[in-house]
Amino acid sequence: MSRSHQARKRFGQHFLSATSVINDIVESIAPNVDDTLVEIGPGHGAITVPLADTGARLHAVEFDRDLVSPLRDKFAGYDNVTIHEADALKFDFASLGPQIRVVGNLPYNISTPLLFRLIDFKDHIRDLHFMLQKEVVDRMAAAHGNRSYGRLTIMLGCHMQVQPLFDVPPESFTPPPKVMSSVVALRPQPDDVYQVSNNEQFASLVVQAFTKRRKTVRNALRGVASEDQLASAGIDPGTRPEQISIAQWVTLANNLSAKP
Repeated sequence: MSRSHQARKRFGQHFLSATSVINDIVESIAPNVDDTLVEIGPGHGAITVPLADTGARLHAVEFDRDLVSPLRDKFAGYDNVTIHEADALKFDFASLGPQIRVVGNLPYNISTPLLFRLIDFKDHIRDLHFMLQKEVVDRMAAAHGNRSYGRLTIMLGCHMQVQPLFDVPPESFTPPPKVMSSVVALRPQPDDVYQVSNNEQFASLVVQAFTKRRKTVRNALRGVASEDQLASAGIDPGTRPEQISIAQWVTLANNLSAKP
């Protein structure tokens, strides 16, 4: 495939080129012939080729139309590969099967909204392996009380188990980004770990709290949750939002949604 295609800043494109990193990612996924793999943003096919060579069924979702035709040419001889010209933020992942395994070097500019969208398909997902900005992975995996802990941690952690795997330096990409990247694995949480009664209300509560994360939760949620309601969820009203565990946020949201 010609490498004349220039990475597009508006798509957040940074093409992975380091063979050792590609090998580490594929080894982490450990695909087998019975898997259904979905790659988001295959680009020039750096990860696509070794995934396709495993014999697994592979769906590659590419938004950049200038990359789709070369990808289809490259994989014309593979019966197990389908190239989809589509926006991953609108793609129906459920149409690809009940136990898909999703992988990708995600464009930095859509990584967070895409993670939230994939939550909607968690019943169809076996696992996810993504390359992201290290700062995003740190926020995804942060423990409460950590400075990186916040809305992303909580909203994702309710639905996914997050396991950072390894860091990837800028020189592993063409063009190199200005930040360190990390590879992370995610697996759906068992249904009984966090049971949110009202997802919309839960999301609204967390957004309000972390919009005012430097305030105490008493002040951040003034007019939304009383001190008694905070205490009933095991939350000290004098703490800051980042000090409250995911389980406590879920309990508080469920208690609020249950009140008459």
